[in-house]
Amino acid sequence: MRRLSSTLVITRLSHLFLRTLRDDPADAEVPSHKLLVRAGYVRRIAPGVYSWLPLGLRVLRQVERVVREEMDGIGAQEIALPALLPREPYETTNRWTEYGDGLFRLKDRKGADYLLGPTHEELFTLTVKGEYNSYKDFPVTLYQIQTKYRDEERPRAGILRGREFVMKDSYSYDLTDEGLSQSYQAHRDAYERIFTRLGVKYVIVSATSGAMGGSASEEFLAESEIGEDTYVRSIESGYAANVEAVKTIAPAPIPVDGLPEATVYDTPDTPTIATLVDWANGALDRTVSAADTLKNVLVKVRQPGGEWELLAIGIPGDREVDSKRLGASLEPAEYELLSDADFAANPFLVKGYIGPKALLENGVRYLVDPRVVDGTSWITGADAPGKHVVGLVAGRDFTPDGTIEAAEVRDGDASPDGVGTLTSARGIEIGHVFQLGRKYTDAFEVDVLGENGKPVRPTMGSYGVGVSRLVAVIAEQHHDDKGLRWPAEVAPADVHLVIANKDDAAREGAEGLATALDAAGLNIILDDRKASPGVKFKDSELLGVPTVVVVGRGWAEGNIEIRDRFTGESREVAVDGAVAEIVSAVRG
Repeated sequence: MRRLSSTLVITRLSHLFLRTLRDDPADAEVPSHKLLVRAGYVRRIAPGVYSWLPLGLRVLRQVERVVREEMDGIGAQEIALPALLPREPYETTNRWTEYGDGLFRLKDRKGADYLLGPTHEELFTLTVKGEYNSYKDFPVTLYQIQTKYRDEERPRAGILRGREFVMKDSYSYDLTDEGLSQSYQAHRDAYERIFTRLGVKYVIVSATSGAMGGSASEEFLAESEIGEDTYVRSIESGYAANVEAVKTIAPAPIPVDGLPEATVYDTPDTPTIATLVDWANGALDRTVSAADTLKNVLVKVRQPGGEWELLAIGIPGDREVDSKRLGASLEPAEYELLSDADFAANPFLVKGYIGPKALLENGVRYLVDPRVVDGTSWITGADAPGKHVVGLVAGRDFTPDGTIEAAEVRDGDASPDGVGTLTSARGIEIGHVFQLGRKYTDAFEVDVLGENGKPVRPTMGSYGVGVSRLVAVIAEQHHDDKGLRWPAEVAPADVHLVIANKDDAAREGAEGLATALDAAGLNIILDDRKASPGVKFKDSELLGVPTVVVVGRGWAEGNIEIRDRFTGESREVAVDGAVAEIVSAVRG
């Protein structure tokens, strides 16, 4: 482990600004939130806003150090841009509007609009434009580690999802698409090294670009049951993707010749798929399942700065609409479900009995699941109370306006790469890499002189790592029922030295041992408090330093105890060789 500072003195718990708690905070939902607060690493100031106390700040700085080392290793150069940003660049890219309510907006005393930066593509691009003008200056990669701001509607889980957070964002500028691919791969490889060094278990999944724009996009997800991101993978092929990025395999079209004509039936009291299936199995001479029905869901959609418009989405009745997949498919537009007032204003929409016919006749844009291909036959609404149509054939009886990925992805679905089936898991996003292309250099007309004397427009990549979030992720993956268990790379100290003996000779011996370990280059937390051994042991387990050294009853016989916080193993060693033994335990 690297020393935090060459001038660091021994940290004495008797003087450290620290208060541990025995009980979980009332608002804590997940282990990392509970433990980081109980161990005195962070404190809540407001919803989604936290203070970093001394030990928490040490861990945060250790994560930053690892990120910096790997970014510097690929030739990236660190700069620092302001978090308080003018409106104009974000107007140029339309993100002042696209970000919606997630943006913190404010005015200065003269009435000029500003925002607190959620991400910095615009400012980095303008910075490069202002400094570089020749092909000789490229490629270049710049990065910063900076506090970002997003007005989360429901901040939760402590520092996992906050309104203020620390992020590493980097941006590559290349003159060719091949150069962008190389920069993208360099970042991807650096991220793998970062997360491996931090001891994080993660997966890399295909993702959507969202408001960022661009083409290639991958997420790094930390494996966690409490994660907000659902991803799927095929064990057979290794395919992995965020659910928002999963593409449904569309079946081949079916010939419509010879298919029965569509027939309207009286279907009283069948406003749900379940009641419709019950009716069909009693009235038709075949077995019907929910997958044979076509469910039509109505939403209203608004493009940034535009007006609300109706949108109908048709999916097989055995599926539900996945709000994340729908939102990703509609970005940058926002959507809402229809209200009773919306239905009243559009009387052709009959709740529970909506069908394609009325939608298309009334100019409602109609997008369907990719499984709804030409020749497929459906039971669906007939646009009148208590009526459904059986045998409505896509491509013959109705033609949708296109397809949309909005239906839920389920375990057992075919993998989009054609190999195996999908299984789902949950994860926490810790990194994201994008090949943005020229979206931002086009917006700001960034041109440089090419080698042939003609202007060249750079192409761009954007790469983020959630630095403060990683502290919580590591805590999620490395804890037990007693407290935190930090990996050595990020621990707030190398050794937690506990004085568990009131004897003056033992105290003096512990002080000498701490001094010797400090001289050997280790970071030491010395528990010299006048507290009971039980309290000290509990705090050592809660704080989670990987190596705990106990100067206790064995001191009189010339022994000390070394405890491994990860494995729970302990052993006694002779005082005479203790420094070498402890250094060996710490450095492996």
